[in-house]
Amino acid sequence: MVHLYNLHPFGSQQVVPCKLEPERFCGGGSDALFVAAGCKVEAFAVAGQELCQPRCAFSTLGRVLRLAYSEAGVNNETLHVESDDFVLCPKPMELLGENSEQSGVSVTLESTGLEEGKIRYFHVQHLLYRRFAPDVSSYASSDDVQLHSLQLLPIYQTDSLTSQRKNLSQEKELLSLFCFFSLPHVGYLYLVVKSVELMSVYQYPEKSQQAVLTPQFLHVITSNYLQCFTVRCSAAAAREEDPYVDSTLKACPPVSMDVCVLRIQLFIGLKAICHFNSHIVLLAKADPDAVAERGEAPRRLLSKKGTRVKFRTPPVAEAGWSLYVVNTVSPVRLYREMVDYSNTYSKTQSCIHLLSEAHLLVRAALMDASQREPGDTAELVEAFKESCGHLGDCYSRLDTPHSHLALPYYRMSGLSVADVLARVDWAAGGGPQKGLIFYISHSLYENLDEELSEELAVKVVQMFHVAEPKQVPHILCSPSMKNVNPSAAMSYLRKLDTSGLSSVLVTLTKAAMALKMGDLDLYGSAMKSHSEMKLVCGFTLEPRLLIQQKKGQIVPTEFAVHLKETQPGLLVASVLGLQKNNKIGIEEADSFFKVLCGKGGDAAPQLLVDFWEAQLAACLPEVLLQELLSKLTSQYIWRLSKRQPPDTAPLRTSKDLINACSHYGLIYPWVNVLIASASLPDKNYTEDLSKLQSLICGPSFDIASIIPFLEPLSEDTVAGLSVQALCRTRLKEYEQCIDVLLERCPEAVIPYASHELKGETRTLWWKKLLPELCQRIKCGGEKHQLYLSSLKETLSVVAVELDLRDFLNVLPEDGTVAFFLPYLLYCSRKKSLT
Repeated sequence: MVHLYNLHPFGSQQVVPCKLEPERFCGGGSDALFVAAGCKVEAFAVAGQELCQPRCAFSTLGRVLRLAYSEAGVNNETLHVESDDFVLCPKPMELLGENSEQSGVSVTLESTGLEEGKIRYFHVQHLLYRRFAPDVSSYASSDDVQLHSLQLLPIYQTDSLTSQRKNLSQEKELLSLFCFFSLPHVGYLYLVVKSVELMSVYQYPEKSQQAVLTPQFLHVITSNYLQCFTVRCSAAAAREEDPYVDSTLKACPPVSMDVCVLRIQLFIGLKAICHFNSHIVLLAKADPDAVAERGEAPRRLLSKKGTRVKFRTPPVAEAGWSLYVVNTVSPVRLYREMVDYSNTYSKTQSCIHLLSEAHLLVRAALMDASQREPGDTAELVEAFKESCGHLGDCYSRLDTPHSHLALPYYRMSGLSVADVLARVDWAAGGGPQKGLIFYISHSLYENLDEELSEELAVKVVQMFHVAEPKQVPHILCSPSMKNVNPSAAMSYLRKLDTSGLSSVLVTLTKAAMALKMGDLDLYGSAMKSHSEMKLVCGFTLEPRLLIQQKKGQIVPTEFAVHLKETQPGLLVASVLGLQKNNKIGIEEADSFFKVLCGKGGDAAPQLLVDFWEAQLAACLPEVLLQELLSKLTSQYIWRLSKRQPPDTAPLRTSKDLINACSHYGLIYPWVNVLIASASLPDKNYTEDLSKLQSLICGPSFDIASIIPFLEPLSEDTVAGLSVQALCRTRLKEYEQCIDVLLERCPEAVIPYASHELKGETRTLWWKKLLPELCQRIKCGGEKHQLYLSSLKETLSVVAVELDLRDFLNVLPEDGTVAFFLPYLLYCSRKKSLT
């Protein structure tokens, strides 16, 4: 369907003072018009509304058959094919892209006039083959079935409003290519860039003479009319230029939208047309009989309504023909008229259509940088945003299946949520429409930095209570609703029918409003109405009850601050639930606890450490596990080295973690002997040390990763000694551990050996431990008795493990026989006993 409007795309006109009747003409450059008649070519300057001024004239060697202009320094070779004979085929056919090679039509590229070096850059590409079978009964002559006005229209990449790309090079990058051709009563527009597809079909009210395609319009002439159709080139090019068109971020009227006629201008005797810049050049030639009847009456350009358009008549004009230059109005001026005209259809779907046409007009002007003055860009950008606002209004208020488009159009308009709400007619009946609800709900779900006034916030709650009551709790949790009256919000929450809603979410929202009101009794009553597990699920349904963002920064809510003081375990469990359900990222969660507790730098608040420990107790992917283990160990080590107690009481002890989490292992028995040999500062210190030791004893810990963090933890302390010994043991450095323990804590040597020296390492009992103890006993000292006791236990083990001969070989040569005799006797009787 073609929509017909009575708009004014054409402005002033001029008559070109040609000396001879024009046969060919074309435009070029910014203001040049070339007219050919026979062997003579005249050039004119076309500037604004002034008369066309002659520039020069020159003669050619022969009659001008075709006239074309190219920029200086640019070689434009074109292949022009004219087919004067057409065959009426019984069956229509359309072949697109590579399939068009199957048509049987052979095209050969000739190199006449081309430089030898450039021939290899040219080739034939088949785009389209179409065969028509017109109904000959409706035509009077063979001229009625001839094709005309074949044209290729390129659109190039720009740095327009709808693109983030900056094309700094002088070369133009092709974005889209369009192909147009016409039959006398119908025209076809194809997109032929990546694939070939039919975009639009134009039905003419009467037989056309010629047509010319521009990025904004299709101009068609008949014998008595100049017609201006809209085109969808900018809509197709926008989708090639910007991959985010047709999303919740951006929108553009569809390519498939019905075309329209903006104007049908009465113009007698039109024969030919061409277009350049903002000018349309028309050749009008009246029949001799009509000229005689009109006599000397001045020629005038009339619209369908009979309105006159000013035009200037030169002193010389040959009777019977005229060459006109019609100036098109600026895109912004035509856009303003289209917006005003749309008020006629303000409550119908035609309003959307006309405003979409206006939007595409401005978009096309922005994309066509070569056709606008530098100072026009700001005005066009403002018109573009305004058009987006108008379309947003239409989709938000009209009952249309495409009401969701209100969201991207309002986004592109630059209007704030408050601006959009200010455009709403609250007094109108019928309640809010789907488009407005869709826009407001999506906008308030985002982390906007905009805060609505108390009045607008209450209106929004009222709107959703009527249209989508299940969204009321979510809407109230938006940062934009910070100024909502909590008493008014509570009244709407109490009216909700929770049978179809999550009752726990409504309860938590009531609790949040009660905190805003300062009513702790009401808050406590709400929180006690559900179990902790259900409350955690409720926070998962609406994370913004705890965590919000302002200007890209994490901001804990008043609710979160209150839970930190009263129910920290619930807070940690709830944030963990958000992470497990992908409602918050790892770094966001860490930032949340740091901001909540007012901690920065290396020191992590205890609540964050509690959260890390809770994460570890949950099932985490392996890729996150080592990172989390590294966070915990580095924090334990930092606090131990600085003797820094936690800022709040830990939620779990080391025993709790060992029982609840497989990553925390049972601490090796010899570690307890080692720790008992010295006194620890306090309970908190002991707990941090136990958690660190437990992690190292666990099955998941990557020991090599902790080594760089151990430097602050000195071996001079029992904490440092135990951790270093555990790490060396996990790295199978048993001999080094034995040396350290013999020196620092001999009483732990036998428990260490009993636990660690098994299987392949049991030989260290007699190869390492036995000789070391004998040597230290010889040296004497204050630890002589400890070494002696350890030696006796070592001999007991070795006597069991070795046979008599091997046992004798490992004993020291200078040992006292009486001391070793009991062990030798046991070893000799061992075989007979077995």
